[in-house]
Amino acid sequence: MSIFAKQMIAKPVKKEIGWKDKIDFIDFNLFNIDAKIDTGAKTSVIHCSYIEKMAGKKKMVKFIPLSSKLDIDSDNSFILPYHEERKIKNSFGSQENRFIIKTHILIMNRKIIIDISLRDRSAMEFPVLIGRDTIRNQFIVNVARTNVSYKKKLKKTK
Repeated sequence: MSIFAKQMIAKPVKKEIGWKDKIDFIDFNLFNIDAKIDTGAKTSVIHCSYIEKMAGKKKMVKFIPLSSKLDIDSDNSFILPYHEERKIKNSFGSQENRFIIKTHILIMNRKIIIDISLRDRSAMEFPVLIGRDTIRNQFIVNVARTNVSYKKKLKKTK
């Protein structure tokens, strides 16, 4: 195969996103959530006001995403399997244990399954960070743009 022919083989098109956007967490029925696209973070993270490892043989975690309330019996709590408990360096440089779950997000009209860590981010500006593992091979970040996916979604609904 010639070099020209190899270059003509279609690669998946990487869509451009901005440094922040609004995304949907389909599995949690949460929509238009502010997220920072963080190329400095490896793993994505979502704010949870409550996180508890469940007793038993299976690796399960109970959490309340994107809430400031500690009502652990609320309808907003979820019990899901976690596939990993990992030491992750926080923004202050300290390592902490976090539960990593798999969930679906919708961004740029793409439904993506991601690994996301659970953490109390109540003191942070953004409740969600989307890290390199999520954007790698799918998106190019343009730091001059914001809410690219959200604007596209609004246009589609008009």
